[in-house]
Amino acid sequence: MLNIGQFEIDRVIESEGPFLEIQDFIPEAEQSVIEANRDWLMPRYIEPATNKIILAIQSYILRTPRHTILVDTCVGNHKPRPGRPMFDQLNLPYLADLAAAGVQPEEVDFVLCTHLHVDHVGWNTQLVDGRWVPTFPNARYIFARKEYDFWRQRHLDGTQGPVPNVYDDSVLPVMEAGQAVLVGMDHQIDDGLWFEPAPGHTAGNVVLHLQSMDARAVLSGDVMHHPLQLVRPEWSSRACEDPVQSAATRRALIERYADTDTLIAPAHFASPTMGHIVSQGGAFAYRLISDP
Repeated sequence: MLNIGQFEIDRVIESEGPFLEIQDFIPEAEQSVIEANRDWLMPRYIEPATNKIILAIQSYILRTPRHTILVDTCVGNHKPRPGRPMFDQLNLPYLADLAAAGVQPEEVDFVLCTHLHVDHVGWNTQLVDGRWVPTFPNARYIFARKEYDFWRQRHLDGTQGPVPNVYDDSVLPVMEAGQAVLVGMDHQIDDGLWFEPAPGHTAGNVVLHLQSMDARAVLSGDVMHHPLQLVRPEWSSRACEDPVQSAATRRALIERYADTDTLIAPAHFASPTMGHIVSQGGAFAYRLISDP
Protein backbone atom coordinates (compact mmCIF):
# COMPACT_ATOMS: atom_id res chain seq x y z
CA MET A 1 0.00 0.00 0.00
CA LEU A 2 1.18 3.51 -0.87
CA ASN A 3 0.07 6.91 0.30
CA ILE A 4 -0.73 9.70 -2.16
CA GLY A 5 -1.22 12.49 0.31
CA GLN A 6 -4.39 11.53 2.19
CA PHE A 7 -5.22 8.80 -0.31
CA GLU A 8 -4.16 5.17 -0.01
CA ILE A 9 -3.57 3.05 -3.10
CA ASP A 10 -3.27 -0.72 -3.17
CA ARG A 11 -3.60 -3.55 -5.71
CA VAL A 12 -5.51 -6.81 -5.96
CA ILE A 13 -3.98 -9.15 -8.55
CA GLU A 14 -6.31 -11.55 -10.32
CA SER A 15 -3.53 -13.17 -12.34
CA GLU A 16 0.02 -12.45 -13.47
CA GLY A 17 2.48 -14.15 -15.78
CA PRO A 18 3.57 -14.70 -19.38
CA PHE A 19 0.76 -13.73 -21.73
CA LEU A 20 1.54 -13.77 -25.45
CA GLU A 21 4.65 -13.52 -27.58
CA ILE A 22 5.56 -9.89 -27.98
CA GLN A 23 4.81 -9.60 -31.68
CA ASP A 24 1.47 -11.37 -31.23
CA PHE A 25 0.37 -8.56 -28.94
CA ILE A 26 2.41 -5.60 -30.20
CA PRO A 27 2.74 -6.33 -33.93
CA GLU A 28 5.30 -3.62 -34.71
CA ALA A 29 7.71 -4.67 -31.96
CA GLU A 30 11.23 -5.17 -33.30
CA GLN A 31 13.41 -7.79 -31.67
CA SER A 32 16.50 -5.62 -32.08
CA VAL A 33 14.92 -2.91 -29.92
CA ILE A 34 13.96 -5.49 -27.31
CA GLU A 35 17.50 -6.85 -27.20
CA ALA A 36 18.93 -3.34 -26.89
CA ASN A 37 16.82 -2.89 -23.74
CA ARG A 38 17.24 -6.41 -22.44
CA ASP A 39 18.98 -5.28 -19.25
CA TRP A 40 15.81 -3.73 -17.79
CA LEU A 41 13.03 -5.49 -19.75
CA MET A 42 14.10 -9.05 -18.92
CA PRO A 43 13.18 -11.07 -16.98
CA ARG A 44 10.65 -8.90 -15.14
CA TYR A 45 8.66 -7.73 -18.17
CA ILE A 46 9.57 -10.29 -20.84
CA GLU A 47 10.18 -13.98 -20.30
CA PRO A 48 13.57 -14.61 -21.96
CA ALA A 49 12.98 -18.25 -22.89
CA THR A 50 9.68 -17.63 -24.69
CA ASN A 51 9.81 -13.94 -25.66
CA LYS A 52 6.39 -13.58 -24.03
CA ILE A 53 5.33 -10.37 -22.37
CA ILE A 54 4.55 -10.63 -18.67
CA LEU A 55 1.33 -8.89 -17.69
CA ALA A 56 -0.68 -8.44 -14.51
CA ILE A 57 -4.48 -8.47 -14.55
CA GLN A 58 -5.38 -6.43 -11.50
CA SER A 59 -7.58 -3.88 -9.77
CA TYR A 60 -6.55 -0.83 -7.80
CA ILE A 61 -8.09 -0.08 -4.43
CA LEU A 62 -8.28 3.60 -3.54
CA ARG A 63 -9.17 4.80 -0.08
CA THR A 64 -9.95 8.48 0.31
CA PRO A 65 -10.98 10.17 3.56
CA ARG A 66 -14.60 9.51 2.51
CA HIS A 67 -14.74 6.59 0.11
CA THR A 68 -13.50 3.14 -0.82
CA ILE A 69 -13.05 2.89 -4.59
CA LEU A 70 -12.22 -0.01 -6.88
CA VAL A 71 -10.65 0.80 -10.25
CA ASP A 72 -11.07 -1.78 -13.06
CA THR A 73 -12.39 -5.21 -12.16
CA CYS A 74 -10.31 -7.74 -14.12
CA VAL A 75 -11.82 -10.73 -15.96
CA GLY A 76 -14.17 -12.31 -13.43
CA ASN A 77 -15.14 -15.89 -12.66
CA HIS A 78 -17.33 -18.32 -14.60
CA LYS A 79 -17.58 -16.06 -17.64
CA PRO A 80 -17.76 -17.59 -21.13
CA ARG A 81 -14.86 -16.17 -23.15
CA PRO A 82 -14.23 -18.75 -25.90
CA GLY A 83 -12.60 -16.08 -28.07
CA ARG A 84 -9.97 -15.55 -25.36
CA PRO A 85 -9.09 -18.98 -23.92
CA MET A 86 -6.84 -17.47 -21.24
CA PHE A 87 -9.91 -15.70 -19.84
CA ASP A 88 -12.50 -18.43 -20.37
CA GLN A 89 -14.43 -19.78 -17.37
CA LEU A 90 -11.94 -18.65 -14.73
CA ASN A 91 -12.29 -19.68 -11.12
CA LEU A 92 -9.84 -17.51 -9.18
CA PRO A 93 -9.82 -16.26 -5.54
CA TYR A 94 -10.25 -12.59 -6.43
CA LEU A 95 -12.88 -11.83 -3.77
CA ALA A 96 -10.85 -13.62 -1.11
CA ASP A 97 -7.80 -11.60 -2.13
CA LEU A 98 -9.88 -8.42 -2.00
CA ALA A 99 -10.97 -9.36 1.52
CA ALA A 100 -7.35 -10.02 2.45
CA ALA A 101 -6.60 -6.46 1.36
CA GLY A 102 -9.26 -5.29 3.83
CA VAL A 103 -12.23 -4.73 1.51
CA GLN A 104 -15.56 -6.57 1.51
CA PRO A 105 -17.81 -6.12 -1.57
CA GLU A 106 -20.47 -4.22 0.37
CA GLU A 107 -17.84 -1.69 1.52
CA VAL A 108 -17.05 -0.46 -2.00
CA ASP A 109 -18.60 2.96 -2.67
CA PHE A 110 -17.51 3.40 -6.30
CA VAL A 111 -16.38 1.10 -9.08
CA LEU A 112 -14.52 3.00 -11.80
CA CYS A 113 -13.82 1.44 -15.20
CA THR A 114 -11.17 3.17 -17.30
CA HIS A 115 -12.79 1.42 -20.28
CA LEU A 116 -15.08 -1.54 -20.91
CA HIS A 117 -12.77 -4.25 -22.23
CA VAL A 118 -13.05 -7.85 -21.02
CA ASP A 119 -10.21 -7.58 -18.48
CA HIS A 120 -11.49 -4.37 -16.88
CA VAL A 121 -15.14 -5.17 -16.19
CA GLY A 122 -15.32 -8.84 -15.24
CA TRP A 123 -15.91 -8.55 -11.52
CA ASN A 124 -18.52 -5.86 -12.10
CA THR A 125 -20.86 -8.85 -11.77
CA GLN A 126 -20.91 -12.35 -10.38
CA LEU A 127 -23.07 -15.39 -11.04
CA VAL A 128 -25.75 -15.90 -8.37
CA ASP A 129 -28.46 -18.52 -8.84
CA GLY A 130 -27.87 -18.52 -12.59
CA ARG A 131 -28.03 -14.71 -12.97
CA TRP A 132 -25.36 -12.07 -13.37
CA VAL A 133 -25.76 -9.54 -10.57
CA PRO A 134 -23.58 -6.62 -9.41
CA THR A 135 -20.76 -7.87 -7.21
CA PHE A 136 -20.62 -4.65 -5.20
CA PRO A 137 -24.19 -4.09 -3.98
CA ASN A 138 -23.74 -0.61 -2.52
CA ALA A 139 -21.46 0.83 -5.18
CA ARG A 140 -22.11 3.29 -7.92
CA TYR A 141 -20.40 2.10 -11.09
CA ILE A 142 -18.92 5.04 -13.01
CA PHE A 143 -18.67 4.61 -16.78
CA ALA A 144 -17.70 7.29 -19.29
CA ARG A 145 -20.82 7.88 -21.36
CA LYS A 146 -18.90 7.87 -24.64
CA GLU A 147 -17.37 4.50 -23.78
CA TYR A 148 -20.70 3.02 -22.73
CA ASP A 149 -22.47 4.29 -25.84
CA PHE A 150 -19.74 2.81 -28.06
CA TRP A 151 -20.08 -0.69 -26.59
CA ARG A 152 -23.84 -0.55 -26.34
CA GLN A 153 -23.98 0.16 -30.07
CA ARG A 154 -21.55 -2.68 -30.75
CA HIS A 155 -23.84 -4.91 -28.70
CA LEU A 156 -26.90 -3.82 -30.68
CA ASP A 157 -25.07 -4.26 -33.98
CA GLY A 158 -23.67 -7.66 -33.02
CA THR A 159 -20.13 -6.42 -33.68
CA GLN A 160 -18.49 -6.84 -30.29
CA GLY A 161 -15.63 -8.80 -31.83
CA PRO A 162 -13.91 -11.93 -30.49
CA VAL A 163 -15.31 -11.46 -26.95
CA PRO A 164 -19.03 -10.96 -27.63
CA ASN A 165 -20.46 -11.61 -24.17
CA VAL A 166 -18.78 -8.83 -22.20
CA TYR A 167 -21.49 -6.18 -22.44
CA ASP A 168 -24.23 -8.74 -21.74
CA ASP A 169 -22.78 -10.22 -18.56
CA SER A 170 -20.59 -7.45 -17.12
CA VAL A 171 -22.16 -4.11 -18.08
CA LEU A 172 -25.85 -4.55 -18.84
CA PRO A 173 -26.70 -6.16 -15.45
CA VAL A 174 -25.23 -3.12 -13.69
CA MET A 175 -27.35 -0.80 -15.83
CA GLU A 176 -30.47 -2.87 -15.17
CA ALA A 177 -29.79 -2.79 -11.42
CA GLY A 178 -29.74 1.02 -11.51
CA GLN A 179 -26.21 1.18 -10.12
CA ALA A 180 -24.47 2.70 -13.17
CA VAL A 181 -23.71 6.40 -13.53
CA LEU A 182 -22.75 7.66 -16.98
CA VAL A 183 -20.43 10.67 -16.90
CA GLY A 184 -18.31 12.87 -19.09
CA MET A 185 -14.73 11.88 -19.82
CA ASP A 186 -13.50 14.71 -17.56
CA HIS A 187 -15.74 13.85 -14.61
CA GLN A 188 -14.62 14.66 -11.06
CA ILE A 189 -15.39 11.74 -8.76
CA ASP A 190 -14.24 13.30 -5.49
CA ASP A 191 -11.95 16.06 -4.31
CA GLY A 192 -8.61 15.42 -5.98
CA LEU A 193 -9.92 12.50 -8.04
CA TRP A 194 -10.98 12.96 -11.67
CA PHE A 195 -11.09 11.42 -15.13
CA GLU A 196 -9.21 12.75 -18.15
CA PRO A 197 -9.93 11.67 -21.74
CA ALA A 198 -7.33 9.27 -23.17
CA PRO A 199 -8.86 8.04 -26.45
CA GLY A 200 -7.37 5.55 -28.85
CA HIS A 201 -7.26 2.28 -26.99
CA THR A 202 -11.04 2.61 -26.97
CA ALA A 203 -13.31 5.46 -27.98
CA GLY A 204 -14.10 6.55 -24.43
CA ASN A 205 -10.93 5.46 -22.68
CA VAL A 206 -9.97 7.57 -19.65
CA VAL A 207 -7.14 7.85 -17.15
CA LEU A 208 -7.73 8.62 -13.49
CA HIS A 209 -5.90 11.44 -11.70
CA LEU A 210 -5.18 11.53 -7.98
CA GLN A 211 -4.01 14.66 -6.23
CA SER A 212 -3.76 15.09 -2.47
CA MET A 213 -1.62 17.64 -0.69
CA ASP A 214 1.51 17.83 -2.86
CA ALA A 215 1.35 14.25 -4.13
CA ARG A 216 0.07 13.14 -7.54
CA ALA A 217 -0.60 9.88 -9.30
CA VAL A 218 -2.12 8.79 -12.59
CA LEU A 219 -3.89 5.46 -13.02
CA SER A 220 -3.13 5.11 -16.70
CA GLY A 221 -5.25 2.07 -17.54
CA ASP A 222 -4.37 0.68 -20.96
CA VAL A 223 -2.78 3.80 -22.40
CA MET A 224 0.34 1.69 -21.91
CA HIS A 225 0.10 -2.10 -21.74
CA HIS A 226 3.80 -2.84 -21.41
CA PRO A 227 7.02 -0.95 -20.59
CA LEU A 228 8.30 -1.67 -24.10
CA GLN A 229 5.92 1.06 -25.23
CA LEU A 230 8.01 3.58 -23.31
CA VAL A 231 10.87 2.78 -25.64
CA ARG A 232 8.62 3.03 -28.70
CA PRO A 233 5.41 4.93 -27.87
CA GLU A 234 4.30 4.54 -31.50
CA TRP A 235 3.86 0.78 -31.00
CA SER A 236 0.21 0.08 -30.20
CA SER A 237 -1.21 -3.25 -29.14
CA ARG A 238 -3.65 -5.39 -31.11
CA ALA A 239 -6.28 -4.48 -28.50
CA CYS A 240 -6.31 -0.80 -29.51
CA GLU A 241 -9.38 0.30 -31.45
CA ASP A 242 -7.49 3.21 -33.04
CA PRO A 243 -3.73 2.45 -33.03
CA VAL A 244 -2.74 5.87 -34.37
CA GLN A 245 -4.74 7.78 -31.78
CA SER A 246 -3.60 5.38 -29.08
CA ALA A 247 0.04 6.10 -29.95
CA ALA A 248 -0.53 9.86 -29.85
CA THR A 249 -2.28 9.64 -26.47
CA ARG A 250 0.48 7.42 -25.10
CA ARG A 251 3.28 9.70 -26.25
CA ALA A 252 1.55 12.75 -24.77
CA LEU A 253 1.19 11.02 -21.40
CA ILE A 254 4.78 9.79 -21.40
CA GLU A 255 6.23 13.19 -22.27
CA ARG A 256 4.00 14.93 -19.74
CA TYR A 257 5.10 12.83 -16.78
CA ALA A 258 8.67 11.83 -17.64
CA ASP A 259 11.16 12.84 -14.97
CA THR A 260 8.46 14.15 -12.62
CA ASP A 261 7.31 13.08 -9.17
CA THR A 262 3.95 11.88 -10.52
CA LEU A 263 3.45 8.22 -9.70
CA ILE A 264 2.27 6.13 -12.66
CA ALA A 265 -0.04 3.19 -11.92
CA PRO A 266 -0.59 1.24 -15.16
CA ALA A 267 -3.18 -1.50 -15.42
CA HIS A 268 -0.91 -4.32 -16.58
CA PHE A 269 2.77 -3.73 -15.82
CA ALA A 270 4.36 -6.62 -13.90
CA SER A 271 4.58 -6.36 -10.12
CA PRO A 272 5.09 -4.13 -8.27
CA THR A 273 3.61 -2.19 -11.22
CA MET A 274 3.70 1.37 -9.91
CA GLY A 275 6.65 3.64 -10.65
CA HIS A 276 7.95 6.65 -12.54
CA ILE A 277 8.70 7.33 -16.18
CA VAL A 278 12.32 8.37 -16.70
CA SER A 279 14.28 9.60 -19.67
CA GLN A 280 16.82 7.15 -21.06
CA GLY A 281 18.89 8.18 -24.01
CA GLY A 282 16.55 9.40 -26.70
CA ALA A 283 13.60 7.43 -25.32
CA PHE A 284 12.10 6.52 -21.96
CA ALA A 285 12.25 3.77 -19.38
CA TYR A 286 10.52 2.87 -16.13
CA ARG A 287 11.70 3.04 -12.54
CA LEU A 288 9.61 0.89 -10.23
CA ILE A 289 8.84 2.12 -6.74
CA SER A 290 11.00 -0.71 -5.42
CA ASP A 291 14.05 0.39 -7.44
CA PRO A 292 16.69 2.71 -5.99
